[in-house]
Amino acid sequence: MDGNVGRRSPFVELIVRMRAIQALNDLKFRHLDLNLLRVLAAIYRTGSVTAASQQLALSQPATSNALARLREFFGDELFVRSPRGLHPTRAAQRLGPAVVAHLQALEATVASVEAFDPARSRVHWRLSLSDLGEILFLPPLAQLLRREAPCAQLSNVAVAADQVPAALEARDIDLAVGILSPAHRGVRSETLFRERFVGIAAPGWQPPGGRGGRSLSAKQLAGAALAVATPTATVHGSVEARLKQLKLADRAVLHVRHFGALPELVARSDLLAIVPRMFAASLAPRFEVSVWELPDVAPGYEVRMLWHASSDADAAQAWLRERVLRLFKRRERG
Repeated sequence: MDGNVGRRSPFVELIVRMRAIQALNDLKFRHLDLNLLRVLAAIYRTGSVTAASQQLALSQPATSNALARLREFFGDELFVRSPRGLHPTRAAQRLGPAVVAHLQALEATVASVEAFDPARSRVHWRLSLSDLGEILFLPPLAQLLRREAPCAQLSNVAVAADQVPAALEARDIDLAVGILSPAHRGVRSETLFRERFVGIAAPGWQPPGGRGGRSLSAKQLAGAALAVATPTATVHGSVEARLKQLKLADRAVLHVRHFGALPELVARSDLLAIVPRMFAASLAPRFEVSVWELPDVAPGYEVRMLWHASSDADAAQAWLRERVLRLFKRRERG
């Protein structure tokens, strides 16, 4: 009797083993909460649990718990502490780029086949606006959305200005509006308007050396006590840089983190606050302040809307961009 009868050939044995391994991997993957992959991708990009939680609009404990579950699932630390933040292990270095790419592709695919009806859609848009952006852009946008897309949700996600391109690419945010640079591959932009700075003060405030209409001379500005907002995650810090160039840095006697604090501060003091013109114009219904033209505090700047090219064909995203343009796009005078 042939001794090989009943035995598998090496090739068949290999196929059987491969199928067994694949079955085990498939079973393991089915037990993975796919929401955890968004956490892995965010930590891989930012190198920080705190920054990842901000991008995902999660609490820091929730993000830490998700990382613990990922470590248990993969049997690897995934990220270890280093002087520059969390450093990916070899396993995370293999997983990170693949997870980021596949999540982006999956979201784009799902979005491309979804029909969008603004009156019924429960889409959740994620914007990135500074504190000043919340004051100026969010109220009219929210009013429009409540009227035209009443079932939709809108969140403002805190993202540092230099992290906006990465957050757009990862679809952690859908849109960003502010003083932002579009110089990043895959990021689209459209200029909404050009802006400049003015001064606001109490109604009875007069510049040093007497009153001169509503425009300040360089000498009058140099004699005024100034209040300046220096918010994080924006480039409004250029005001302070310009004051240093003009040798007026010592005139900034009050520094605050939020523009919203300035109107009441100037109303109760002799300070002159430097703010964007659009913000000054918005104060009239709520605060009694006088507006003063400035000689040359900071160069004009552009306020842009940024989005990622992967959302170009997304009907819901295109609809939102069109509404932002309708609300805030200014036609420059020739």
